[in-house]
Amino acid sequence: MIDLHEESSGKLLTVQLSGKLTKEDYEKFVPRVDAAIQQNGKVRILVQMHDFHGWELGALWEDMKFDAKHFSDIERLALVGASKWEAGMAAFCKPFTSASIRYFDQSKAAEAETWIRE
Repeated sequence: MIDLHEESSGKLLTVQLSGKLTKEDYEKFVPRVDAAIQQNGKVRILVQMHDFHGWELGALWEDMKFDAKHFSDIERLALVGASKWEAGMAAFCKPFTSASIRYFDQSKAAEAETWIRE
């Protein structure tokens, strides 16, 4: 499941990921991010992962298309999680975006919030 919240300025998007992402999740998520980028130019995204189990195959394809389309549209990407494989996502994402990316353990969520807003 993807839950997206946009700050009033539209430049900061907070995304909560849980469970296993589906193609349908991306069909709801992508148009909202597209609109924020169209309105505001580059955006910053704070991703909070809770009980996150990755992607179904169709969702993985949608994620790859999203990454290719928005390679230079994301200024900063903060990933907050609680497992080793989630920490590895920061390194995995780097070739797919020009964004500055950092991973934060769940215990450092406040630090992630500060960094994404700097």
